[in-house]
Amino acid sequence: MKKHSNIPIFIPELACPHQCVFCNQEKISGTHSIPQPKDVRSIVEQYLKTIPQNRIINIAFYGGSFTGIPVDRQEQYLKEACVFIKTGMVSGIRLSTRPDYINETILELLKKYGVTTIELGAQSTSREVLHQSERGHTPEDIQNASRMIRTYGFELGIQMMIGLPEDSYERSMQTANDIVSYGAHTTRIYPAIVVKGTALEQKYREGNYIPLSLEQAVKWTKDLVRIFEKNDISVIRMGLHPSDELVIGKSLIDGPFHPSFKEMVMTKIWEEIIHAKLKGNTSNNISISVSDKQIHYAIGYKQINKIQLQSKGYKVRFAGNHTFSQYQIDVCDN
Repeated sequence: MKKHSNIPIFIPELACPHQCVFCNQEKISGTHSIPQPKDVRSIVEQYLKTIPQNRIINIAFYGGSFTGIPVDRQEQYLKEACVFIKTGMVSGIRLSTRPDYINETILELLKKYGVTTIELGAQSTSREVLHQSERGHTPEDIQNASRMIRTYGFELGIQMMIGLPEDSYERSMQTANDIVSYGAHTTRIYPAIVVKGTALEQKYREGNYIPLSLEQAVKWTKDLVRIFEKNDISVIRMGLHPSDELVIGKSLIDGPFHPSFKEMVMTKIWEEIIHAKLKGNTSNNISISVSDKQIHYAIGYKQINKIQLQSKGYKVRFAGNHTFSQYQIDVCDN
């Protein structure tokens, strides 16, 4: 299968007059300037020089709610991007937006210019979480937008956040199950963090909001990933992308941000798989074989899974096998 590459074009807050409690896109994305439509061509051309051949390439408008931009402005961006589709240099366009910024007129426009994927920033399907986070839309908006996007033949992505005000483990799991029922093809899981200059910072300083610990966020995400994978939904991001701003003392006030967040989650998944496989095992001198693409996660972040096994008396060796599927595992005596 060919690998995918996205050419990201960040338009932070350009199309989002509604300010959610957690949001300061400039700080989160590390983007301080907004590219103009005329800049799209040069941005794409620069990225194309660095992307290996034989990849499926998409232009991706991220950072704001693209379909909230005035329609003529949307069309200017899309026209510039569509040039590369017509020449065959890119396969399509993907963008992110809010559920309440989707309608038939918008979808017709996006279809015209080669948009292939629409990601909805749903964050939660809990009415209370949406209200306390000042999202400005309802669970029904998420469901209706998802249905329309699927009907028009777009690939549907639904992004969620965990640990928002009034969120709980149960509410986050329900959000995941709702995302499954809405027919999403992909998802992203973002732990909520406290960023400077947001309403959430004010709540935090007043003692009215406590973010998830890193340990909690990893555990919740591990369980969410298992729900999505069971239902063939691809998790294309876990945790926020590191930037110069997301550092304690700069824009990050508190919360479960870690540059190796995905590795920590995958480590926990493999911890469960390994322990289940070793149940009833009588040998202490073992070799664990897994997919060579998963061996780093199986050994664990900072080798924690290996260290834990050794602390229980196991003499363990890990080996990678290129024929194994994602979570395939074999344990044998050394």
